[in-house]
Amino acid sequence: MSNACRINQISKEEYNELLLKSANNQFLQSWDWGEFQEKTGNETFHLAMENSKKELISVLTFFRKKLFLGYGYFYAPRVISDFRFQISDIFFEIKKIAEKEKCVFLRFDPLTYENRKSCLPAGAAKIDIRKSLDVQPKKTLILDITGLEEDILKQMHSKTRYNIRLAERNGVSVKIVNNKDNDLFEQFWLLMLETSKRDGFRLHNKEHYRKMLAVEFIRLVGAFYQDKLIAANILSFFGDTATYIHGASSSSNRNLMATYALQWHSIKFAKERKCSYYDFYGIDEEKWPGVTRFKKGFGGKEIEYPGTFDLIFNTSKYGIYKLLRIIRRKI
Repeated sequence: MSNACRINQISKEEYNELLLKSANNQFLQSWDWGEFQEKTGNETFHLAMENSKKELISVLTFFRKKLFLGYGYFYAPRVISDFRFQISDIFFEIKKIAEKEKCVFLRFDPLTYENRKSCLPAGAAKIDIRKSLDVQPKKTLILDITGLEEDILKQMHSKTRYNIRLAERNGVSVKIVNNKDNDLFEQFWLLMLETSKRDGFRLHNKEHYRKMLAVEFIRLVGAFYQDKLIAANILSFFGDTATYIHGASSSSNRNLMATYALQWHSIKFAKERKCSYYDFYGIDEEKWPGVTRFKKGFGGKEIEYPGTFDLIFNTSKYGIYKLLRIIRRKI
């Protein structure tokens, strides 16, 4: 018998409990992250899958993002692996919402992917899934932190271990910052501006990060020298995984090797919170060679995801969207 879907008819507690029980649970699929998306202007939907016995078996969060002329699309980041087996049920349920919300397609980043068109019921409309430009990093590095600290250190490159010790000898201290400390947030924001300019990446607006730090499991970890914030990480502590989401550092104090101490203490903070894994979130030798080299120095297993896909509800409007993207790139 086909699985059934319930939209938004599930409590926050039920949702997160089921998500945390699933393999490869992701903070980007949490109810709390959905609340954060609401605060940044994206309408959020929570979908619960149940079997024929009315038992909840899976959950999905997706957001509405704007396109053109009142149209939009749905986006579901880091979808858990069960999604591939439920594609037909999810398609028809989300399509009903898409028609009401004037959404053209569902964009999703699966942890694993298998196009299961063969599972469609007889006479069902063809499901159109196309590869899209990647939204989330396609590769990441995940470090198993269940062992002893000395064993974790042994996995690291010798230069990384040396730089961790050097930072400590230089007097760098690391602590979890009070997210409500406005003065430290302003210092962090200045570091983000400096890092963005130096490394050439785009930032969200200032309030985006302030709202992110209001999420219960998101924390700011800072590295200090002579009581001055010289480097900082935004970390997620969700389920069994700590995720390094954003980082910033001062250019004028790079010889202190603060970023090495910052990552090492972030890993130790994750262990204290009973996390089993530390996710460095994104690596790419071509796009971010320096950052990737830095992250690989800490060891860990390299993971490659399938990338991003579009599940299309309105083919003609999707064609217009693709055409507008081409035109925008040429302007």
